[in-house]
Amino acid sequence: MDPKHRITLEQYHRLIRAGILMDGEPIELIEGYLVEKLPRGPQHDCAKTVLIKRLAFMELGDWCVRPTCAVTLNADCEPEPDAAIVRSVDGGYRDHHPGPTEIGLIIEVSAASVDFDRNTKGRIYARDRIPVYWVVNVVDRQIEVYTQPGGPADAPAYQQRQDFLPGSTIPVVLDGQTAGTILVSDILG
Repeated sequence: MDPKHRITLEQYHRLIRAGILMDGEPIELIEGYLVEKLPRGPQHDCAKTVLIKRLAFMELGDWCVRPTCAVTLNADCEPEPDAAIVRSVDGGYRDHHPGPTEIGLIIEVSAASVDFDRNTKGRIYARDRIPVYWVVNVVDRQIEVYTQPGGPADAPAYQQRQDFLPGSTIPVVLDGQTAGTILVSDILG
C-alpha cells in the first residue's frame, strides 16, 4: 500500500486558508504532494542573498524579482523557488501567484537539494515551459542554466544546459534578450 496521498492545488489552498499550513512553513506542493523543504545552510543563504541583491539592481524593465515566493504551475504544483523573475503587473500579484506565462526565469539555490532541483523541479519547470531555469549549485560551485524547455511530454526536460563557473559572467536572459549580467564569483565566492 502506498502511504502517500495526492492533493489538488485547491485542497492545498484550503489547507493554507484554514491555518492548517501556516505562512512560512517549509512546505511546497510538488506534483500533488506536500514536500518538506530542506534546511538551508550558510552557503545557500549567502549565495541567495548576494544573487537577490545583484538582480534587484538590474534594470529589468517590465520584469520584477520575487525572492522565495510561490509560483503556480500546472499539474498541482506550487513550488517556492529561491527567486523568480516575473512580469510586473498592476497590483503586484495580490490575487494570484505568477503562472507559467508570467515567469521569465526561475532560480533554485542548491546545496542539499541539488538532485531534487535538477531532476524533479527541472522536470516540472520544463513541463510548464519556463523559458530559463538556473540551479545555483553551491556544492560543485557552478551555476547551471537550463533553456529550451520540452513542455508537456512523457518525460519533460530542458533541451540545453550550460554551466557557468567562478570567473565567468552569466547573462540574465528575459524574453530572449539579455537584461544584464552577473559575475558567478560574486554568487559563489
